[in-house]
Amino acid sequence: MTDEDRNRPPEGPPQIRVIAMPSDTNPNGDIFGGWLLSQMDQAAASAAYEAAQGRCVTVAVDAMVFHHPVFVGDVVSLYAHVVRRGRTSVGVFVEAWRSPRERNASEKVTEGVFTFVAIDGDKRPRVLPDA
Repeated sequence: MTDEDRNRPPEGPPQIRVIAMPSDTNPNGDIFGGWLLSQMDQAAASAAYEAAQGRCVTVAVDAMVFHHPVFVGDVVSLYAHVVRRGRTSVGVFVEAWRSPRERNASEKVTEGVFTFVAIDGDKRPRVLPDA
């Protein structure tokens, strides 16, 4: 992988795009890591729902790495895809990329793997449908 590839978002549309707002900051004006984690969980949940063909819940977040900060006004694009399927669980890899509104550039800010378990109407694990 070249440096150019590392600075290019994944192919295809993002699962979610959102603008980082002043209300998402701490008292120093920095975007909360928890806000970004929440956005990533939502993107992962959408991909997991599609794979599970129904309701699922987050059970783990693995290997969360923050590479760069997100600033107020940045457009944050979240890309998610299934990387693991178990009997009842789905692993979803999520990348978050920031694009400053004032210039045409992208930078990966964080990535992580989210694990979901498919659940039934009684909120008990259920077997995933065939892929």
